[in-house]
This record gives sequence, structure tokens and C-alpha cells, in this order.
Amino acid sequence: MLKKIIIGLVFIILGFCAYVAVQPDDFRITRSLKIAAPADKIFAQVNDFHKWEAWSPWAKIDPNGKTDFGGTNSGVGAVMSWEGNWELGKGSSTILESKSNEFIRFQLDFLEPMQGQSLAEFTFRSEGDNTEVTWSMYGKNNFIGKAMGIVFNCEKMVGGMFEQGLENLKNIVEEKK
Repeated sequence: MLKKIIIGLVFIILGFCAYVAVQPDDFRITRSLKIAAPADKIFAQVNDFHKWEAWSPWAKIDPNGKTDFGGTNSGVGAVMSWEGNWELGKGSSTILESKSNEFIRFQLDFLEPMQGQSLAEFTFRSEGDNTEVTWSMYGKNNFIGKAMGIVFNCEKMVGGMFEQGLENLKNIVEEKK
């Protein structure tokens, strides 16, 4: 009887591993929001990591978390690193490209609770007196990332944080008009 249970568990584990292995290697999470403000007002909030504390949903996760800044004050070369509880983790973000009022691209390096690297970007598209802001994160999934994507709905979790951050950003820039 014990032998049958062990064989059954081995087949379940192998089946799960096979299912994980055939999941897509690439991932992309994207959310957009129209904000009633010119692109330059929104761009200024995103291009300077010092301003993220006011609108980033991750800044609120751990009140005891630490944030450090390095590199340039804003734009290409600006670096923000963080360390906090298990939910916030530890990592850094570096602005790689920044084109005024059009887009900002940065690299995310996650160290804890899991190691990984992704790219993220904000794009700003003017539509009259409004700006459509799109926040995306994309990259490659390793085996563990694929397994985590099956167990946890990362699209929904991270996408929800993007939605919250965009709403916070909207409230800040529309309030300052």
C-alpha cells in the first residue's frame, strides 16, 4: 500500500513538473489609466525615484522598510534599492532609458525572497488634456517563476498593484493641477 502511495506521489510530482516546464518562458504584465494631466506632470513623478514614496503601492507594504537612493537624482542612472519584510523583499531598480514625457524603462533586480530580474516601463501618450499612462513589467520566467505563476496568479497580484499605483499617481497629479 505504501509503495502505491509513493508511486502515485512521484507521478503527481512528475506531472506537475511537466506542466510547469511547458508554461511560457516570457511574461508581461500591463495596466493603463487615463489621467487628466499633461504628460510632463506625470513624467516628473515617475522619473524621480524620490517621489515614488507618495504613490507606489510597494512603499506602503512595510512601514519599517528601508529605501536608499544612488546614482543620479532622476532619469538615466538613478537607482532605488529597498529592503523590508518578506512581502516587500529586497532588491533594486535602475532607470536605463528616459525620454522626456514619452517613456521610462528600468531594470528590476530582485534579491529576496526570490532572485530574479525583469524590465519595467512607463509610457505616456498625450490625448488632448489627458495622458494615457501604461505601466508594464516583462521578462523571462525560470522554472521556479513558472511554478509560482501556477500556484499564485502573478498577473492578478502584480497587475492589481499596478492599478493601485496608477490610481495613486492619478490622485497626486490631478490634485496638483
